[in-house]
Amino acid sequence: MNLLKTFVITGVLLWTLPSAAQNSTATTPFATAKDIDTWMEKNRNWQRWGPEDQLGAANLISAAKRKDAARLVREGVSVSLAHQLETQKAEDVPYPLGHDMLFTGESPDSTYSADSLSIGFHGFSHTHLDALCHVFDQGKMYNGYDQKLVTAKGCATLAVSALKDGLLTRGVLIDLPVLQGVPYLEPGTAIHAKDLEAWEKKTKVRVTSGDAVIIRTGRWARRAAVGPWDVSKQSAGLHASTADWFKKRGVAVVATDVGLDVIPSGVEGSFLPVHVMLINGLGIHVIDNADPEALSKAAAERKRHDFFLGIAPLNVEGGTGSPVNPIAVF
Repeated sequence: MNLLKTFVITGVLLWTLPSAAQNSTATTPFATAKDIDTWMEKNRNWQRWGPEDQLGAANLISAAKRKDAARLVREGVSVSLAHQLETQKAEDVPYPLGHDMLFTGESPDSTYSADSLSIGFHGFSHTHLDALCHVFDQGKMYNGYDQKLVTAKGCATLAVSALKDGLLTRGVLIDLPVLQGVPYLEPGTAIHAKDLEAWEKKTKVRVTSGDAVIIRTGRWARRAAVGPWDVSKQSAGLHASTADWFKKRGVAVVATDVGLDVIPSGVEGSFLPVHVMLINGLGIHVIDNADPEALSKAAAERKRHDFFLGIAPLNVEGGTGSPVNPIAVF
C-alpha cells in the first residue's frame, strides 16, 4: 500500500478547502499524487551520501558550517522555539502530555520531588522532530531502506539516535505574517516558493546550504486570539511545490509552527505530500509544531533574522523522533 496516498493520522478526516485547492489546478505540476511520485523519482537524495547513509541532508551541516553559525552569536541572548507541552485535551491536542507526580513536598518527611512523563509526540500538538524512519513511501524509507526494518522493537535504521550529536547550524526565520502585514495566516493558506523568496528580498537574508529554516505561519498567535481548532483538518503550511526550493537551496532542517504541509494539501490523493518529499525523498529533518512567537519578536527587535540554532533530540535507540526544545541564540 502506497503511504504517499494513504498517510493516515488517527481521527483525521480529509476534505477540500476551496482557498487551498485554488493553489493546485490541473495545469500545475503538483495536482495529483502521481505528480508527487514523478517528482520523487527525479529528485530523491537517495545514495547521495552513500548507500549506508542515515543522516540525510544533515550531512550538509559541516564543521565549517557550525563554526560559521557560531559566529552569529553576538549578544548571547537565547530564545526557545518549543511550545509548552500541553497537558489538557483540546481540539488540537488529542493526546496531551501525561505528567504524574511521584513524590511531592506535601509531606513534612519529604526530602525530594519526582515525576513521570509520558507523551505521544507525533501529530499536530507537541514540538517534535521527525526521524528519517518516520515516513514510508511505496514500502521504502529514505535512502531506499525497507520499511520492514521498522518493527515492534523500533527503527533498526534511520532512528533519531543518529542525531545524538545534535543539529547545530545557522537558523533562518521566515515570518510570513510579518511579510503579509497580518497577525497570522488563516488556516488553509498555502505557502509557495515565491513567498519564501519575497521574505528573502525584504530582509536581505538568503537561505544557504546546511541552514535550518524556521517558517512562522502564526498558528500560536491565532490560537491565542480565537482558541484551538483541529489543525489536522485545516492549517496554513507549505505547498508541495516548495520541495524544489528546499532541495535547490540545500536546506538541512525545516521547522514550522504547524504540521509542515498546508491542509488540505491541494494535491489530489495526497494528504501530507511535503512530509513525504522532504523526509523520505530528500532526507530533510522536519520539526513540527515549533513555537516561533518569541523568536519573531526577538528578530524584529534586532532586525536580524538569522542566528545560531541548536537542536538536541533525545538519544532514543530505535526512536521515530523526539520532543525537542530548539534554541536560537543571537
